[in-house]
Amino acid sequence: MARTHPSMQELIGRRRRAGFVGRGGERAAFRENLDLAPEDERHRFRFHVHGNAGVGKTFLLREWEQIARERGALTAYVDEGADSVPEAMAAISRERARQGGEFKRLDRALASYRERRHEAEAVAAALDSVADGPSPATATAVRAGLAGLGLIPGAGPFVGAVDPDLVGRYADRLRRGLSARFGNQDDVQLVLSPERALTPRLLDELAEAAAGVRWIVLFFDTYERTGPFLDGWLHDLMTTDRYGALPANVVLVTAGQHPLDRTRWGGFTDFTAEVPLGPFTEAETRGLLAARGVVDEPVVAEVLRLTGGLPLLVSTLAAQRPTGLDDIGDPGATAVERFLKWEPEPARRAVALACALPRGLDMDVFRAAVDTTDGPDGAGGPGSPGSLGSPGSAEETEALFAWLRGLPFVDDRGDRLRYHDLVRETMLRLQRRRSPQRWRERHERLAAVHGRWCEEAADGMRPEAAREQKRWRELRLERAYHLLCARPRTELPGALRGAVEACRWGRADGRRWARMLEEAGGAADDEELRRWGQGLRDALVDDRQGVTRAVDLLLSRPGLDLSGQALAYGLRGRELLKGDDARRALAAFDQAVASGERAALPDTDLSRLHRGRGLTHRALADLPSALADLDRADALAPGSTKVLADRAETSRLAGRHEAADSDFGRVLILDPGSVSAFASRAVCRHALGRLDEALADFDRALDLDADHLWARIRRARLHRDRGEWDEAFRDLDEAVARAPDLAWPASERGDSYRRAERYEEAVAELGRAIALQPGYASALASRGATLCALGRYEEALADLDHAVALGPGFVWALVHRARCKRRSGDEEGAIADLRLAAEAAPDDVGPHAELGRALWRSGRHREALPVLRRVTELDAEDPSAPALLGAVHRELEDHPEAFRCLDRAVALDPGHGWALAQRALAALETGRTERALADLDRCLALAADGGGVHGPDAEPVWPVLAACAAALTGLMTAPGADRAGLAPRLAAVEAARDADRARYAS
Repeated sequence: MARTHPSMQELIGRRRRAGFVGRGGERAAFRENLDLAPEDERHRFRFHVHGNAGVGKTFLLREWEQIARERGALTAYVDEGADSVPEAMAAISRERARQGGEFKRLDRALASYRERRHEAEAVAAALDSVADGPSPATATAVRAGLAGLGLIPGAGPFVGAVDPDLVGRYADRLRRGLSARFGNQDDVQLVLSPERALTPRLLDELAEAAAGVRWIVLFFDTYERTGPFLDGWLHDLMTTDRYGALPANVVLVTAGQHPLDRTRWGGFTDFTAEVPLGPFTEAETRGLLAARGVVDEPVVAEVLRLTGGLPLLVSTLAAQRPTGLDDIGDPGATAVERFLKWEPEPARRAVALACALPRGLDMDVFRAAVDTTDGPDGAGGPGSPGSLGSPGSAEETEALFAWLRGLPFVDDRGDRLRYHDLVRETMLRLQRRRSPQRWRERHERLAAVHGRWCEEAADGMRPEAAREQKRWRELRLERAYHLLCARPRTELPGALRGAVEACRWGRADGRRWARMLEEAGGAADDEELRRWGQGLRDALVDDRQGVTRAVDLLLSRPGLDLSGQALAYGLRGRELLKGDDARRALAAFDQAVASGERAALPDTDLSRLHRGRGLTHRALADLPSALADLDRADALAPGSTKVLADRAETSRLAGRHEAADSDFGRVLILDPGSVSAFASRAVCRHALGRLDEALADFDRALDLDADHLWARIRRARLHRDRGEWDEAFRDLDEAVARAPDLAWPASERGDSYRRAERYEEAVAELGRAIALQPGYASALASRGATLCALGRYEEALADLDHAVALGPGFVWALVHRARCKRRSGDEEGAIADLRLAAEAAPDDVGPHAELGRALWRSGRHREALPVLRRVTELDAEDPSAPALLGAVHRELEDHPEAFRCLDRAVALDPGHGWALAQRALAALETGRTERALADLDRCLALAADGGGVHGPDAEPVWPVLAACAAALTGLMTAPGADRAGLAPRLAAVEAARDADRARYAS
């Protein structure tokens, strides 16, 4: 229903503006600027007001805002309530809504940003969970391959003060992990560079709004606090096309205590206007007093003397309309007493003083503050003159709140009221000095109220869930403020511990906590608190390195107790891990866990430290240690979905798919909508051969989130392994369609073309992936393998060389380069590459097996022996390794060892035709004719049935059969030989030999 009458707030605002006298030149300059077209060279696109506290900067901005609105402008007002660029944009959007419009696209993007920030934390903790393209088999090799890939790294909330190369490598891995999770590059950009992603949306909204109005004026107050993170953004917004076009009919106004940064803005004086503010001139002071009916010359002279022309003090005294010197009072009295001298009601005076204690006021805080007031004689409590506990208190509360809102030194910010800093500081100083005991008691009561509200806000939530709630964090912050005001030194360790936690939540929360410490230091007149606040504020200015610098500061100075140190070391470990410096991160987490156990931290905090150390062990490929820490984290905080998900993922990486499947199941009980849990459990079930269950999980994940790129591509791999090529390529085509500018889906589709032997399509698609992401090692390696299959060895080796150069430990690329070298006749080069691969992956059976076969083929049998023994150690159930090892021993005429190995191979696989042929040959060589004939009969039967009698790397078995035929021929010529019995077998062996040779010849 439309309002037909102005609100109370609007009426109060009109009355206050009607009384605005002074700053005539500044008002006229702003008004004239709005009368000039943007194309006029005299027009200024930015105004910057600066001056000391109390000179009237906020009053002037509010007057300019009204002038702009009178000219039909849309306006927005942003103050220190915003602690980041996204929060400033959110404030602009809220202001637009208050004026009857909406920035729908920006609001949706901001909501998505908040949601994606939480999801990104899980992705950052599990970067190893996505292995794209042809990847090495172990976690170590996975990281070796990833280290060679190179998207342009983005700076974002996860980058700390570490070596730039490490930052780049981490940002690359994070970008790809987020790409896999979100499937949408816009969402990836949103998390990594929110300003870059959100600002174009703001500009689109401003452009659309600007088309229907003459002006849009954006006001940024308290710039001394917001400028450190807003100034560079505003500079880019106005002077570059980094984010897009800013409408020409937008005017920006900033106001703070300091002049413009000449280094940044010195070259743009032709479109900016600096407005320095000082005290009112005598004429302006007299004019303001006259407008309020204060014309008695002795009174005017005394006001001039007492205020020094400071606009805030002049306005406050003028509002009381003194008619004589007695109304002004003793010149030696406090400023607060002068401000409130003309208020006849003691209750209102007490309320005005009490409401200065909180940093901001809404109705709830107002009630709590008023409930702490004492009467004029110091007595308080319900029914006392200063208490609202008397009958009719609800009406009295409303009336008092309206009265307070109208005071000249109270800034009405819509949902909250805030005293002007100068007046508040004076009122706080008065109360602290007048009665230190009452000061302490009042702050303790307010702290208790905020503590109760904290408990209510967290009711029914797990601790971690409560900490993610903005209201809970705000209440906790204000509780800490009041405790510090009551007992600065006693509460400092707890407050610094809170600062560590705030930095863990993010830079914006850290900045709020730093400002709180600084303001508490001013309120309590405690220099140590002020220094802590200022130091943390300065550290957190840096968007890239702020959290790390803040932690370094907290750990370098006395103040943190043992609990706080434990949490700080944990935060340092997290930041180092994000910077890909896992070794140093592990040392930090070791300190964190040790300190936390000595300090008897709460189980939830200890669990978080063990979880962080577990993830660090995982990053270092120490999966057993990682699982031990994650087990401990789960024992300390049972049922934490984050811990369960991390342990499940670590078990998956360790090949413990049954355990991972169980933990993912527990995650899904707690969070039935967890897309990542469904997708990861599907991968585990795929590995376990439970293909139908895996497919059902993948389907469920994609039903919940069709943009989940990792799930879609892993489902394509499942379809591929089921031989369902049409379904596999359908998923891959969809992945590419959803992320056409992302290299990973293109690389996956290209590699699937390779596996399907659609080589020309593979070369084209892998080339597209490389064009999208130059230096993409996996795509280069896959294209190299494809070109090798096409016989284009020179091109293949160029790609494989490039892939290996990007990641020297990239095992898959080394193995395929070895194969390509072998096919092109470079056997020595192939063996050298396989040695490098085996060294890079000492626990990976694949490179060792391939090296063993290469050495065997080249006749380097003694070199092959230790390699093949290692293969049997790594995989004791594969019959191929003992079969080849037996063949090597036979070539070395170590027949007892040959028989032992070949017996093992046949025991593992009774149908292993190649092992049977080798054992038959060994038997013939040692005169064990009957055993040889039995093995040959089994081998020939397998060949007749189409069974596998191929050798290593699917090489022909006919050379072994030829050797057997030669040995049988020799037996037939021996005296007393059973020629009639041997002849049919010889004929069968020769026939099998010739058939196999003919098959390979074709």
